[in-house]
Amino acid sequence: MTGETVGIGLAVLVGLAGLWAGAREARLQMRLSRYGLRAEGVVVDLEREPGDDCSTPVIEFIDRQGRPSRFRPVATGQGLELALGTHVPVVYLPERPGSARVFTRKHRLSPIVALFAGAMLFLGVAVGVVLTH
Repeated sequence: MTGETVGIGLAVLVGLAGLWAGAREARLQMRLSRYGLRAEGVVVDLEREPGDDCSTPVIEFIDRQGRPSRFRPVATGQGLELALGTHVPVVYLPERPGSARVFTRKHRLSPIVALFAGAMLFLGVAVGVVLTH
């Protein structure tokens, strides 16, 4: 087995994993839109990894049982920053408060678009290598 074959196989594997993850996130987003409960969340902390330029917000909201619940948004990075104390709309599945997502258009679409774009990139590279040899 040549290194090129291994590289193509890995690119296909990563591409398929990206498609699966994007489809899973899209399915969760559809369930959240249809069955999710809405709440108001507040950014209560900003976590920063050493050497990282962006901080990850920690959002707290009160679920329907009156219990506080915290989560970190799936989508973070440039253009998705949330300042400490910012109030944001949150949606979560009633049986799973851990499924919570920030319910704004850019926070809902960013992870899905990024996963599908990354998957297409890896699959495109694999196809391109196969077609040129």
